[in-house]
Amino acid sequence: MTSTRTIFLASAATALGLFAASASAEAAPTCANGPIQIGAVSTVTGVSDFSDAPKATGAVFKQLNDAGGINGCKIEFTLADDKGDPQVAAQAARDLIDNKGVVALAGGASLLDCAVNAATYSRNDVMAVQGVGVDPLCFNAPSVAPVNVGPYTLSTAVLDYATKDLGAKKLCAFFIIIGGTQEAYANAVARWEKMSGNKITLIDMTLPPQGDLTPYVIKARDAGCDAVMTNQVEPGVVQWVKTADAQKVSGINWLFLAPGYTDGVAKALADSKQPVYVGTEWEPYTETGSEANADWIKTMDAAGLAKTAFSQGGYLAAKVLIDTISGIDGEVTREAVTAALKEGKELKYPMAGSTYVFGDAKTHSPMQATKVMQLVDGKWTVKTKDWFTLPKAE
Repeated sequence: MTSTRTIFLASAATALGLFAASASAEAAPTCANGPIQIGAVSTVTGVSDFSDAPKATGAVFKQLNDAGGINGCKIEFTLADDKGDPQVAAQAARDLIDNKGVVALAGGASLLDCAVNAATYSRNDVMAVQGVGVDPLCFNAPSVAPVNVGPYTLSTAVLDYATKDLGAKKLCAFFIIIGGTQEAYANAVARWEKMSGNKITLIDMTLPPQGDLTPYVIKARDAGCDAVMTNQVEPGVVQWVKTADAQKVSGINWLFLAPGYTDGVAKALADSKQPVYVGTEWEPYTETGSEANADWIKTMDAAGLAKTAFSQGGYLAAKVLIDTISGIDGEVTREAVTAALKEGKELKYPMAGSTYVFGDAKTHSPMQATKVMQLVDGKWTVKTKDWFTLPKAE
């Protein structure tokens, strides 16, 4: 049973206004100092573009504002581009905190925001509801709690799925290590080993971000792996499977993380007969007929934004802040929002397989569920009708 505090949001702009009005019957957020300031530090330009997440966050807030706000309080959202540069990221965070006076951060998706700014957020008692947590500190800091599962928990979940649902006996893992991610991935494998009672057959942490993958595919074949998981992004996923085809490898299930779940991968591998699986972080975004995705789809269509997995994260982060602020009785300040998030209310959304809780803890990784997709004739097909959920970490 879900907690009596669990909040189910209705859909569409009108429903947002009704929700805020009903919440105000119990709590009355006020904003005597003007619009509520919320920001996000994200990588928009540079080596990557994660802007789908914060753009979706902004769209949800605009929808809320158009419907009258929360008890009449509007939200002003500021997106700061860190450009993939640590110095720029640090300056962006300081500007949002000191000059914009943000009460919280929401919808961020960055290669380095957490690593650079988590300590700054903690010192200033500013909480960040990350839309897409990427680096390990997004899941290991008191000031940040992402709405996504993240690559490390998802690694554990995909390994567990391979064991339980695919019957893998000789499971192998290949990882690209960027920055300080090696320990996080090692811990993800160790968690699977502990809870499953199995041992990884082969773990290789030398996978290159680019280059010939033939030696790695051959290594997996020669080790007798019956399932292989890697953490590659879209180009690497395509290259890996095409390399397996070129080497005429068979009898191995290939498993990838959420970055492999794209239309581009499906199209590029339409002719491959290799068994390809990916773990998602939310309700599969390609399931456009799913009721769980209905309000997100309406919101993205109304804003003219792309319907991607990243935009799901930004959408959910905005919902978390709206729900949190709606429960505040009195002036919406940084202190009030931080206290409300730390209170640890359970927030349940149809798009997510886990209940979201921020809470007052040293680390946060609330999302522990995935839906696994298989690529069949160039189309992503849901393999897990129900959420595949990890047991709580000890």
